[in-house]
Amino acid sequence: MRIWLTEYNWPWKPEKYRFPTEQMLLTLFPGERPEYPEELPGSLAGEKGIMITLARGPKLTNMSVLVKLEDRYQNGVVRFPSEKLDEPEEQVYHTVSHALKQAFYKAGTALLGHELPWGSLTGVRPVKLPTKAMLAGKTAKQAEKELRQEYHVSAPRAALAVECAKAALSVNRTLSRDSLSLYIGIPFCPTRCAYCSFISSDVKGSLALVEPYVEGLCKEIELAGRLLRARGLHITTAYMGGGTPTTLTAGQLDRVLSAAEHFLPMEKCAEFTVEAGRPDTITADKLETLKNHGIHRISINPQTMEDDVLRTMGRAHTAAQIEEAMELADWHFGGMVNMDLIAGLPTDTTEGFGRTLDRVLAMDPANITVHTLALKKGSRLIEEGGALCAPGQVQAMLELASRRLRGAGYAPYYLYRQKYMSGSFENVGWAKPGAVCAYNIVMMEELQTVLSLGAGGVTKLVDPDRRKILRLGNPKYPKEYLGAWDKISAAKEAATAFQAELNQ
Repeated sequence: MRIWLTEYNWPWKPEKYRFPTEQMLLTLFPGERPEYPEELPGSLAGEKGIMITLARGPKLTNMSVLVKLEDRYQNGVVRFPSEKLDEPEEQVYHTVSHALKQAFYKAGTALLGHELPWGSLTGVRPVKLPTKAMLAGKTAKQAEKELRQEYHVSAPRAALAVECAKAALSVNRTLSRDSLSLYIGIPFCPTRCAYCSFISSDVKGSLALVEPYVEGLCKEIELAGRLLRARGLHITTAYMGGGTPTTLTAGQLDRVLSAAEHFLPMEKCAEFTVEAGRPDTITADKLETLKNHGIHRISINPQTMEDDVLRTMGRAHTAAQIEEAMELADWHFGGMVNMDLIAGLPTDTTEGFGRTLDRVLAMDPANITVHTLALKKGSRLIEEGGALCAPGQVQAMLELASRRLRGAGYAPYYLYRQKYMSGSFENVGWAKPGAVCAYNIVMMEELQTVLSLGAGGVTKLVDPDRRKILRLGNPKYPKEYLGAWDKISAAKEAATAFQAELNQ
């Protein structure tokens, strides 16, 4: 779709505001892609297009967004005090971007004929808004009202975000400046799922890399541990993900976890989760290894309990194998298991999703995370196409999940959104009382630094005072990772120095 950001009265070049413009275009019209013609049109007769104009007056400034779809058009207007354009540059950008998004949302939803569940919010972390509001002294009701009135968030989603914000505040009170969280990445899977775009390799095609990767990871763990201990830092929560960590053998898992125990400052670690993920990688000896190393919780991710849907997704296991894996996990971990489900998988139905919920609830895991299918670039679903569930069907699945989970005693504790999510919905983690996974909250709400080890890992350096986040990435793929020791060691040195400085 063609977009014109007119030159008239902008505080800077209009091109600066392409990012918020494209965020709203993706949210409202996900099938459209932005084009920026060099010249303004004589008219928009018979055309699709978006005209964005900022007009400053003596007292009020008008942000106008005209959206035209062939023979229909709507104009959204938002006004704010002109004196706000004289504030510091960062605040001006926020003011103008916010007005642009609200005006765009007004025009777009008028054309679509319906509101969106998350209103004009475009970020992946909507819980940050009510968390910030409550930290500033607002009540939960006031934070919920702000989401509804200022951002047009629907009542159910606003209430959901506030519930998760309360969990985030509870975890935040336990954090200290001499602590950080840990992520260890294992970028291998038995096969690649159709919806996946993560940095992971089919283990059959990269078997020769697994053993050298384990050696390289143990070396990075040793380095990180030495730097953390030298700077008086300790780890509070840890998570081993991927990929599928249990793609490794029991012996390889033992070596990685032994290195973590020996070198890393884990003495105050209250929670260590390992993502077992695929049931076709779970064996008794691997679970015994995890238990012997003090792992608190594992994740088994069926995504669906419908065998035909599993086959469509490229999963080389059955629903019965998921139940067998859960029996093993219950024996070793007493139900401290997270299970992931996905609403909106191709060939699934609302009835099928209901059967999945029934079977998963019967297994009684401590946590259940309900994802909405996201169409990710690089996934087989995008490359090959295929029939997808309609947004209305996805909504019915999510509403069914909410009713069933609340009825079974689960409560929402963290959520996030992704680009290209079916129906513009969300992913929600649900937990039984006392079973919240603090790492998930820390990571998603960016409450403290997360030190990432392994290929594809991105360390997030969080400065809560200045509300700044810096990112340091390891090389993405195992082969690149194994040849980049200088880069890896420099990143660990910088990350631990950053956290030590915060602790002074």
